[in-house]
Formats: sequence, structure tokens, C-alpha cells
Amino acid sequence: MSGDGQGRSHWFDDEAGPVVRPYAMTRGRTTTAGQHRLDLIAVVVTEPHAGDPEADQTLSPEHVDIVELCRNTPQSVAELAAELDLPIGVVRVLVGDLTAAELVHVTRPVPPAELPDESILRDVINGLRAL
Repeated sequence: MSGDGQGRSHWFDDEAGPVVRPYAMTRGRTTTAGQHRLDLIAVVVTEPHAGDPEADQTLSPEHVDIVELCRNTPQSVAELAAELDLPIGVVRVLVGDLTAAELVHVTRPVPPAELPDESILRDVINGLRAL
């Protein structure tokens, strides 16, 4: 007991909110199948057929939040972690669960090195115009 007379422990401040360990959200898991694709810039998109995720009793509130956040605007794994104030590892596991449940899918942005060079595209356009 603390000496404040209120019988409360002050091992965390009042602004911390509810304290839930990350492993509790992932049920102790640190990886999921296909997690190798879930780096920080992987983009999560809600599947069109994903109805109301709150109706699925197997989903945690964090799962539901991810589906809802990605419904209107695809979000990167990094953006989801920041928006939900969760560690990246937790978000990866949760997104992996949602991918396995076919509620979301993950896409990868095209790396700039794989995009066609602008000068090549101009040459192709000029060549087509010359025909």
C-alpha cells in the first residue's frame, strides 16, 4: 500500500489508461503465417466482403479497429501501429490473423527501382506518334 491514504498503488500514472500487455492481445504469439510480407510499408486493405467485424465474436477490439481503419483508406502497418498506439510486432500478428480470416489483404507498394524510367516512356510515346 502506498502512503497517500487512498490505498492506491502508483506504479503507473493516471494518464496511462488501461494497462494490457502486448502478448495478451496476441495470445502470446509473436509471429503468424505469411508475416514475412508484413514490413512497415506493407499496405493493409479491408476486403470488400468484410461485413461488420464487431459481429464476429472471435475478433478482439484491436482486430475490429484494424478492419475499420482500413475500410475507407488503406493503411500501412506503420500507420496502423501509430494510430492504435500498439507495437509493430502486435500489429503484424493481428493483421496476420485478419489475413487468415480473409477480412483484409496485404499489398506491397511498387519499389521505385521497379517503376519504368520516365525517359523510356517518353521514347515509347514519341515512337508511337511517329507511326
